[in-house]
Amino acid sequence: MDEIISSLTNAKVKYVGRLQTDRRFREQEHHFVVEGSRWLAELIAHDVTPHTLFCTAAWAGVAENGRLLSQITVSPLLVADPVMRRMSDTQTPPGVLAVVPLPALPWPPQPEMLLILDQVGNPGNLGTMLRTAAAAGVNGVLLAPGCVDAFNPKAVRGGMGAHLRLPIRAAGWPEIKTVCAELAVWTAAADGQIGYTDVNWRQPSALIIGSEASGPSPEANELSQRRTYIPMSAATESLNAAVAAAVILFEAARQRATG
Repeated sequence: MDEIISSLTNAKVKYVGRLQTDRRFREQEHHFVVEGSRWLAELIAHDVTPHTLFCTAAWAGVAENGRLLSQITVSPLLVADPVMRRMSDTQTPPGVLAVVPLPALPWPPQPEMLLILDQVGNPGNLGTMLRTAAAAGVNGVLLAPGCVDAFNPKAVRGGMGAHLRLPIRAAGWPEIKTVCAELAVWTAAADGQIGYTDVNWRQPSALIIGSEASGPSPEANELSQRRTYIPMSAATESLNAAVAAAVILFEAARQRATG
C-alpha cells in the first residue's frame, strides 16, 4: 500500500464523495461506490475489478479482510479514519470502500418474470426490492420514471449485491410497454380483484409495484388492466411496498418451481 491518505481535500476522496451524492455524475463516469466486506466478496465472486479500492489500517489488519485483499488485483489505497468517514455514506463506516464500473448485464430476450417499479422514491425500499427480486429469480427490473436511482448509496446497500446479479434498466413507459408486449402485466393494488395466489404466474409475467404514497401512476394503470391484491386482516390498511413485492414474487417463484 502507498502512503496513507489523510487529506479530506484529496482529489480521489472528493471524487468518491461526488459519486456518492450526484446521480448525473455516476451516469457520466459510469461508476458507483460500494462499501463493506460483504460487497468486496461480491465483487470477487462476480469477477468485478474495482476502479479504486480504499481501506483503513484497522480494516486491513483483520486476517479475513487480508484474505479478501489477496484476491483483488487492484492495490488498495490506505486512508485515515476521518477520510473514510468523509467518503462513506454510513454513520459507521465499514472500513473498506470501492469505486466500481456500473454493471452492464445483458437484458433477457424472453423473460419469464419482470419487476416494474413505479415512482418508488425511497432508496432503501428500492434496494430491498432488488435484493428480493434477485432472490426470487426475477429476470430483470424496469425502473419507470419517478424512481430513485438504483445506484443511490442506500439502494446499493439495500441490494446486498443484487446489482451484480440482476439486469436493472431505467426506462420510459413507451419502452416498458414494448418490453412487456408478450407478458401478462399485473399491478399490485389494494383494490385488486384477484388474490395474488390465484394469479397464474407460470405464464410470462410482469409485476408493477407502485408508490406507497400515491399508488400506481396513470401510465401504470394504462399498461395493466390486471390488478392483484394480498388478503390482509381488516385492521391492516396496507403493506410496505418492499414487503408486498416479496410476498408476490415468492408466490410467483413457488408456482414456477412446482410447474
